[in-house]
Amino acid sequence: MRLEGVGRRRGRVGPWALREIELALPAGALIRIEGGNGSGKSTLLRLIAGVDLPTTGRITGRPARTGYVPERFPPALPLTARGYLRHLGRVHGLRGRSAVRAADHWLERLGADPYADQPLRELSKGSAQRIAVAQALLAEPALLVLDEAWTGLDRAARRTLDEVVGERGAAGAAVVFVDHDPARLTAARPLRYGLAGGALSALAERTGEGDPASEGCAAEPGRVTIEAQAPPGAAPLTAAWPGAPDLRRLPDGTLRLTVSAAHSDALLRTLLTAAPGWHIRAVRHHR
Repeated sequence: MRLEGVGRRRGRVGPWALREIELALPAGALIRIEGGNGSGKSTLLRLIAGVDLPTTGRITGRPARTGYVPERFPPALPLTARGYLRHLGRVHGLRGRSAVRAADHWLERLGADPYADQPLRELSKGSAQRIAVAQALLAEPALLVLDEAWTGLDRAARRTLDEVVGERGAAGAAVVFVDHDPARLTAARPLRYGLAGGALSALAERTGEGDPASEGCAAEPGRVTIEAQAPPGAAPLTAAWPGAPDLRRLPDGTLRLTVSAAHSDALLRTLLTAAPGWHIRAVRHHR
């Protein structure tokens, strides 16, 4: 997907208008958008997600399966959480039992089962935010756009969303996000872009120094480190796995696998397609 010369008029983003935005979103990219209040971050994400249209320029290559978590989720709808997700599943093109299974899966994974049959208007802000995240993930989107999606979630749900971002990226989806926490997903080395004065510019990569997740991660250039959690019943790692990865077990049980870049995609596919599949927490490229 690519944004070329995209802009929005003054009045839609506070004191600044977006102008001449140039941004490529290749498959598998993880991109963080940064900027002050009123700089236009949410408007840019709405453009990327297809919710708003640009006043100038063009946006090409947007995947049909796009998931979007808005900054403000409108929960005052005459539906239960489960009913809403099943309805959105059908909107995303899921049919019959597929919509039901997808809704139930994300309710369970995000810890929203206890209030799945409550009306949306009765949910707390944190509970409604879980539903907002769930609806964006129903159809395994090829483009995932997250506007402060972690805000309001408890620690467990934030951790789950971190894992899901890694999984979508490993599956080839582009992920674009805004978050107030400067440490969010730094271990995954997102590409950083800043908005200021209505213009978008590339920012330097954070090193991750001081981040516990980055300690002990040194690796040779041209290699990839994957952090993954094995579900119950997962097959044991063997030397026959792609690239014969170097393996280290972290204190929380996460496995850190380091493999040559040439074998990293094959290893990710093996982890994700295993029965049951592994949860990918982070992917780091060492150049």
